[in-house]
Amino acid sequence: MTTTALLAAIGVALDAALGEPRRLHPLVGFGETVAWLEGRLSSPRLAQRPVAARIAGAFAVAALVAPPVALLAAAGTTGLGPIVDVLALYFALGARSLSEHAAAVAEPLAAGDIAAARSRVALIVSRETAGMDADAVSRAAVESVLENGADAVFATLFWFAIAGGAGAVAHRLVNTLDAMWGDRTDRYRFFGWAAARLDDALNWLPARLTALTYAMLGRTRGALACWRDQAPAWYSPNAGPVMAAGAGALGVTLGGAARYHGALKERPTLGLGRAPGASDIGRAVRLVRFGIGVWLASLAAIDLGRWWLG
Repeated sequence: MTTTALLAAIGVALDAALGEPRRLHPLVGFGETVAWLEGRLSSPRLAQRPVAARIAGAFAVAALVAPPVALLAAAGTTGLGPIVDVLALYFALGARSLSEHAAAVAEPLAAGDIAAARSRVALIVSRETAGMDADAVSRAAVESVLENGADAVFATLFWFAIAGGAGAVAHRLVNTLDAMWGDRTDRYRFFGWAAARLDDALNWLPARLTALTYAMLGRTRGALACWRDQAPAWYSPNAGPVMAAGAGALGVTLGGAARYHGALKERPTLGLGRAPGASDIGRAVRLVRFGIGVWLASLAAIDLGRWWLG
């Protein structure tokens, strides 16, 4: 009998061995389709009409997500279902990519090459990186690892466990749409509403399971206290628990002021202890890696329990 844990482990192993496809990555093609559709549905005039913009955005989400997910769900019911599910999980996971991007920041930062570290961290965060000092680069990278660990790894595994490859892909497609349209600028305030709200809904439980995972694997008492006391003040209902618990687990301080789109944004402080350094980027990656092991073991225990109960 093929179990969820076994399929998930194979998908994780494929991601670890192969990483993201260098050519013809499905998410890259999806992003190009998103840009094409946005160009035909969204406009500055539409942005001034909240109801119409929200309807257009909701239609775009449905048109982009429903067809590939329905196709994967149908394929999952065939004899090739397990293979389809494993490949879908492999394409949806981003664990190795997360590790590679983090290392690309940590290595020059540890060597004192702040310019190279800034250019690399600019690839994984949306804030402005020009003029960042070493502490700011480290903080941005650790925040990215913790938050993307929740989005690209644990939420993907969660939805795979719930709905197979179709569930994992549905989550990642919605998450990609949120990344592209969820920014609350004038352009996307209404058009991106459906993508942002759906992403919040899909990530609500996985984010809290991720926060619990980080807390279990680090400084548990401090992580839970940071989650309880600091997360409600964060601007994202899902990133708050993840980053507060992750910062507390690592014993570092995250958050604080950061510049976005030319404006300085004052963000609450998360975590406790010292400012993060280059070595803490690797510690955050290891937190995600150990968390993957915990989740796979948990899936195996669930499968075993189902088998035992008949």
